[in-house]
Amino acid sequence: MTTEGRGQGLHAQVLESLGPAITGGGCPPGSVLRTDELAQRFEVSRTVIREAIRVLESMHLVESRRRVGVTVRPAEAWNVYDPQVIRWRLAGADRPRQLRSLTVLRSAVEPVAAGLAAHHATPAQCADLTEQALGMVATSRGHQLEAYLLHDVAFHRVVLQASGNEMFARLGDVVAEVLTGRTQHRVMFDDPDPAAVTLHVQVAEAVRERDADRAERLTREIALGALRELDVLVP
Repeated sequence: MTTEGRGQGLHAQVLESLGPAITGGGCPPGSVLRTDELAQRFEVSRTVIREAIRVLESMHLVESRRRVGVTVRPAEAWNVYDPQVIRWRLAGADRPRQLRSLTVLRSAVEPVAAGLAAHHATPAQCADLTEQALGMVATSRGHQLEAYLLHDVAFHRVVLQASGNEMFARLGDVVAEVLTGRTQHRVMFDDPDPAAVTLHVQVAEAVRERDADRAERLTREIALGALRELDVLVP
């Protein structure tokens, strides 16, 4: 491994330790992280620590103060839309609240995006949506959750992108993280709800047929179903 590659690997290791510690409460707001102490603790150079700190600063998890050090910021300051922050929070004790918050966000955004997609989706996007929905059907039985997830994430990305709204499209990574988190942390039934799978197929049909009202209504049913699942699996 090159020196550069080794540095990037060390930088990622530091991040994967500090990030979850901050988002999980191990380093509470107001805690001061000192570069020298972190370098000694992780047995890396101060340059590696500084690079990791820059990433944490970009997520608004910490801020650097002269003659004080690096201070952990309160949760309300964090960039909660950052995919890595979402991933870390879903891996911690805050998972139930985080899942619910993200699912409520989806229920507010995705139905509107689906309605817009019915107006703006290209033929290629309509075909992709149908392909992903059929892939969900094909992998919805036999405990194929990982394979199902790939199609589920792709389906929702297409809906958001096909909306024609760049703000919605940028939420694709957020939705991908919550769907991935549900699977990785087993906040799913062994097999997806058949009714939810059918709804995805019907959304693809509605978008292809340019029926915006139906696409929005069906997508809202999907979102509400996800909230009901949380009531059962993560009360």
